[in-house]
Amino acid sequence: MNKLTSWIGNRFDQYRSLNARDRRKFWVDFFLNNAIYIILVLLIVYVQYYSINVMHARNAFLSFNSIVDILKKSAAALFLALGVGGIIVLTGTDLSAGRIMGLSMLVSASLLQKPLSEYSSKMYPDMAPWPIVLVILFVMAFSALIGAFNGFCVAKFKLHPFIVTLATQLMLYGFILIYMTMGNNGGAPIAGLTEEYKEFVKGTFSIGGTAIPYYVVYALIALAIMWYVWNKTTLGKDMYAVGANQEAANVSGVNVMRTTVLVFTMAGALYGFSGFVEAARVGSNSATAGMNAELDAIAACVIGGVSFNGGLGKISGIVLGVVMLQIITVALQWLGISTNLQYIIKGAIILVAVAIDMRKYVTKK
Repeated sequence: MNKLTSWIGNRFDQYRSLNARDRRKFWVDFFLNNAIYIILVLLIVYVQYYSINVMHARNAFLSFNSIVDILKKSAAALFLALGVGGIIVLTGTDLSAGRIMGLSMLVSASLLQKPLSEYSSKMYPDMAPWPIVLVILFVMAFSALIGAFNGFCVAKFKLHPFIVTLATQLMLYGFILIYMTMGNNGGAPIAGLTEEYKEFVKGTFSIGGTAIPYYVVYALIALAIMWYVWNKTTLGKDMYAVGANQEAANVSGVNVMRTTVLVFTMAGALYGFSGFVEAARVGSNSATAGMNAELDAIAACVIGGVSFNGGLGKISGIVLGVVMLQIITVALQWLGISTNLQYIIKGAIILVAVAIDMRKYVTKK
């Protein structure tokens, strides 16, 4: 608290020392650099007013239940964002994240279907449901391998992550379509999940009378692990160094290839676990599983201050970005905005956020 007070005091003293022209520039820079946050606050205020005075809703936009629902959705979206965030710090991006998650969803669902006696449309009739822990390890392992493949292509052949992950995305979609026709599935959605699987993911415990799903706990564990990796390990330090200046990092002894491959591998493992969670949350998994999920993850990271210029970004910023994006999504739903228009708005948000980030980068430079 004392540090915050001191920081505010110092900023106020600096502002008072400015002349009239510099003060105008200060406010212009402030509003431009924080445009996303200002717009979000105005949107929240408007939707809250709209929900109370226009819709006469019993549970307004900022009601306790609505806030809890937003936090639950944020927890589910966090895994993907944590993985994408590290790749953006490396000045890259990952367009294959959603498809990796989607393939993990389908595999998880197919391995954890009820026995044939309980579900006649079982994909593999003669196979008993796998142990849940084994399924988690399996989907995280093959997802990590896909991530490692992406990282290897980027680091070894000096290919841009956009191109590599776009190619991987297309290949994975082909694998998804093939997998959907395997066994006795015939392209139908994979459903009929075991009760143990659904309970493991969607089961709840109570805090102060509020039901909290288990996947929220898993999101917090993932958050703690990634915070530690980013802030306390050599890999985290090397990741920031490579993102800030790859050539300088290489000269200073950082193994650029190892760092790049490990960051992509770590991201892949997170996508795999995200797929395991989402398969149970969705319940019925089709070929569209994970489609465009990477766009929300990228948007959340950019909103949270993870810079595409590399070397900048914090775990706390990713969390903030995920929550903010969920608030925007729920707010648009309250206003009755169609899903089609929501995609346009989210695209505009990404564009504005990247433009603001680039402006900050040019100003510093």
